[in-house]
Amino acid sequence: MDHQGEAGDSIEREYRRRKQVREQRARERHPRIGRALLWLNEEPQHQRAFRAGARGERTVGSSLERCANVLVLHNRRAPGLGGDIDHVAIAPTGVYVIDTKAVRGRVRIDRPWFGEPKLLVGGRDRTTYLDGLDKQVAAVRAVLSEATVSIQGALCFTKADVPGLSSTELRGHLLVYQKALRKRLKAAGPLSPAEIAALRSRLETALTPA
Repeated sequence: MDHQGEAGDSIEREYRRRKQVREQRARERHPRIGRALLWLNEEPQHQRAFRAGARGERTVGSSLERCANVLVLHNRRAPGLGGDIDHVAIAPTGVYVIDTKAVRGRVRIDRPWFGEPKLLVGGRDRTTYLDGLDKQVAAVRAVLSEATVSIQGALCFTKADVPGLSSTELRGHLLVYQKALRKRLKAAGPLSPAEIAALRSRLETALTPA
């Protein structure tokens, strides 16, 4: 049985939960006009962000699945990890832990004279994205601790402007748009199809569907 997982499932469930809560509150507070108020007022930004996030994960997931010689797991949960891993791709060049981001704005690295570099998207500090990805990569490395394989994190931006024709790296993680990520995954590498399948099997067992 295939346990690849469905991209965007957990974030879609959260979107639906928030949508249901909002609709229920409107009906309880305004029994007669609650439905009309919901129709007249657009969804709050935080709710729309979950919907956009689910769409972004599905778009990236579908793109990854079309990469030849690449096996993918979606929407996984690791022991002790306070969140989900959007995608894990096992390619000839190694294992990639991919976090999809559907935010808008120009991606930039701020490198101050003193202190650590910061990730900026649309002028806003988004360095916490890297903190979360650090934990996801660590969880995958723990599963594959006995394997001699490259494991790298990647922030895949679906709407933001990532400058340059190739990927950028920060703290060892790739900062990429979808096309650049696919190019990286499709590159030739040392892993054979049998080795890729074996790695996928180990990850599939250890990282349960979220």
